[in-house]
Amino acid sequence: MIKGFSAAAVAAGIRYEGRLDLGLIYSDTPAVAAGVFTTNRVKAAPVLLDMERLRHGRAQAILVNSGNANACTGDAGMQAALATSAMVADRLGIDADLVQVASTGVIGEPMSEEPFARAMDTLVGKLSSDGFDDLARAIMTTDTVPKTARTTIEVDGHEVNIFGVAKGAGMIMPDMATMLCFVLTDAQIVFPELRRMLVAGVEQSFNRITVDGDTSTNDSVLILANGAAGNPWIDEENRAAGELFAGALDTVLKDLALQIVADGEGATKLVTIRIVGARDFEGAMSAAQTIANSALVKTAFFGEDANWGRIIAALGRSDCPFSPDRVGIWFDEVQMVENGQGCGPEAEAAATRVLKKDRFTVTVDLYDGSESAEVYTCDFSLDYVKINADYRT
Repeated sequence: MIKGFSAAAVAAGIRYEGRLDLGLIYSDTPAVAAGVFTTNRVKAAPVLLDMERLRHGRAQAILVNSGNANACTGDAGMQAALATSAMVADRLGIDADLVQVASTGVIGEPMSEEPFARAMDTLVGKLSSDGFDDLARAIMTTDTVPKTARTTIEVDGHEVNIFGVAKGAGMIMPDMATMLCFVLTDAQIVFPELRRMLVAGVEQSFNRITVDGDTSTNDSVLILANGAAGNPWIDEENRAAGELFAGALDTVLKDLALQIVADGEGATKLVTIRIVGARDFEGAMSAAQTIANSALVKTAFFGEDANWGRIIAALGRSDCPFSPDRVGIWFDEVQMVENGQGCGPEAEAAATRVLKKDRFTVTVDLYDGSESAEVYTCDFSLDYVKINADYRT
């Protein structure tokens, strides 16, 4: 799949018996590595450990578990992160500082090292180039489907592969979300460029999605580039190759981001909120995020109710300056609002037909400038409440 990488997953019994919940990614050689992490002030032990280790810009393995977030667990949680990464390093014969760790699940519960110790030999023994499908399932929590994306490009005559795997369905909000994403590439690329491209790609993908407006403690996007493709180094001077690789990376990240929104807890619709004609980008983003996170707007989407009043009301409480009597609102190609007023029953009937689709776009034109922004969201259904009401049980 991706030259020089392998993966595996096992059922370690971290929270539930008989369910894949512990995964491992391994590169045959130390890889150039970079990461982007949650902006939440409360950061899980794995996040803190990874941030420290990635200062060196190198990694060779990623150990990931579901069922327990290892967040708000104090010194014992950090000890568990260190101990479990040491187990991986010992079995693989590599430096522990080259092991990244990631966790997802319930916050605040002590992390037992015992399930890791019992399963580690089996996990390492199962490493295979075909192990990524199991890995994608092992990191799921309330996800209903595994999430992967891949692409192949040619860089100076060499085939370069990029593969990504992610999880996320709830606690999803820009500035990262309750999500994990691991991107692997066999490209040969220097650390500064890899880090810059990852940050830029995350800004246009994972920082543009929202399911419920909540930002978590464990969000992590890690990328490993092991150079096995043998292409000439992608660096600041090799601009053509850099632009090609950055475009391919952006494609993989956005694909995974949209898969997360489409699989939002209880979601039935994937909705793009597009703001155009704004005075500045910051205002456009505030408007898009406020609309995308409005519970009233999202429940209207679920009910297939073309209630544009909820949209313009959410717009009005954003930090975006605009003139209410100039606003236009469209559902796909159907204009619902012109100059701040509804376009009548026929337009509403046509918009209702749009809302019956599982994917559509809401465009809001402020007629106040040239800036624009997009945010991707989903509807709020009855199942979202049910899923989160008994998440720990």
